[in-house]
Amino acid sequence: MKEKLLLGMFFILFSGVAAGCGNGDSSGNSNEDAVELEMYSWRTEDRSAYEEIIAAFEEENPDIKIKFNPFEATEYNTILTNALVSGTGPDIVQLRPYTGARTIADNGYLVALDDIEGIDNIDESYLEAAQGSDGNTYGIPLSLNIGLIYYNIDIFNEYGLEPPETWDDFIEVSQELKKNGVTPLSVGGREAWLLSMLHGVITPTAYGGNDFVSDVTEGKADLTDPRMMESLDRMEELTEYIADGFLALDDADSQALFYTEEAAMYVNGDFQLEVLENSNPDLSIGVIPGFKEEGSDDPLVMNWVDGSYGVVEGTEHEEEALKFMEFMASPEFGQLFTDNLSRVSAVEGVTASHDTVKQIMEASEANSTPYLMLVEYGLGSPSTKGIFEDGLQGMYLGEITKEELLEQSQENAERAAEEGVEELEMIEED
Repeated sequence: MKEKLLLGMFFILFSGVAAGCGNGDSSGNSNEDAVELEMYSWRTEDRSAYEEIIAAFEEENPDIKIKFNPFEATEYNTILTNALVSGTGPDIVQLRPYTGARTIADNGYLVALDDIEGIDNIDESYLEAAQGSDGNTYGIPLSLNIGLIYYNIDIFNEYGLEPPETWDDFIEVSQELKKNGVTPLSVGGREAWLLSMLHGVITPTAYGGNDFVSDVTEGKADLTDPRMMESLDRMEELTEYIADGFLALDDADSQALFYTEEAAMYVNGDFQLEVLENSNPDLSIGVIPGFKEEGSDDPLVMNWVDGSYGVVEGTEHEEEALKFMEFMASPEFGQLFTDNLSRVSAVEGVTASHDTVKQIMEASEANSTPYLMLVEYGLGSPSTKGIFEDGLQGMYLGEITKEELLEQSQENAERAAEEGVEELEMIEED
C-alpha cells in the first residue's frame, strides 16, 4: 500500500511537470516556434523605449520576435552598408532620411512598402523622405524632427530674461547672460554635423527661409547666393557667445554644460529632450522653436523627417517583417513612440501628453522650413552637407574664408548632381 501511494504521488508530480513543460513548448510565445527578425538602428539611447514598443507588437503577434540591435550613430552607416553589400544584413533596417534612404533603395536592397496597410496614416510629404528615385516608398517614417534652442527657465528668470523671439533678441539676451558670467550657449563643434544643425536652427531668417529654398529647388539660386553669406555672418557673430573651446566639444560635452547649468542655452533637435530630462530631472527646460521673420507672428521652425524603417530585399521572413511595418504605420505605434520617447510621431492623429512636445508640434505646424543642408544637399560622396559642415569647422579655425566655404560647397553640389546616386560598396573600417 505504501509503495502504491508513493508511486501515485510520483505519477501526479511527474504529470504536472510534464504538463507544464508541454504547455511551454507548444505555446506561440516560445522562442523555438517564433520567427525572429533582426532590426538595425543607430539609436542606442532608445533601447528601453523600443523594447517596450516591441513588447506591444509581440503580444499581438506571438509568432514573431523582434531583436532590436542598435549601433553607435557614427558607426551605423558603415556597419549597415557592409552588411547589405555582403548579404549578411538584418531583416529590418533604420534608414537615414532623403538621400540616405534613396541610395539604399536605388541599389536594390529594400522592399517597396506602397501597398502595406496603414501607409495612408502618414502624410505624403513625409513619405518622400523614404522614397527611391522610382517614386516608390521603401521606409515607414518615424517622426518629424524639429531643431530647437533649449533654454534654462530658472537662469532666465534669475536675470529677468524673456525667451528671444528674433535674432536681435537672442543677441541681447546673450549679451546680458555673458555680462553676468553665464555662458550663453552650449554647442559642440568636434562633430561637424552639430554645426550644420546649428546653422539650420539659427539662420533660416537670415537666408530667407522658404523663399530661398524655393529658389534653390527651381534653379534660381545656389549656395554662393548673398543670402547664404548673411547666414554665415550670423554664424560668425555667434562665436562670441558660445562656450570656450567649443570645437573640442562633442554633443555629450555640450549637453553636460547645459544640464549642469553652466550654460543657459543648448542647440539640437527635439530628439534630445528626453535625454536632457533624464540627465537632470530637476532641470527646468524651455524651448525656443526658432526666430520670427519680419512681419510674422510665428517663429520659423526648422524641421525634417527623421529616419524610417524598411525591409531588406531577400530576407527569409519578408511576410513577418512587413507585418511589423504595418504596425509601425499604425496609430498604436505612433502613440507609443510619442509617449515613450517624447517625440513628434509621423503618424497622423497622434496626440502628445508632454507639454513641451505639444508646444513643439504646434510651432512646427504653424510655420516651418526644411533643414536645408539635409533635405536639399545630402546627395554625393562626400555629400554637400558634409562639405559645408566641415567647412564651418574650418571657418571657425580660420583655415577657410566664408567665400571659400560657399564656393567649395556649391562646386560639390554640382558634382554630386552630375554623378547622381552612388553605388554601394564595402567600406573598410578603421
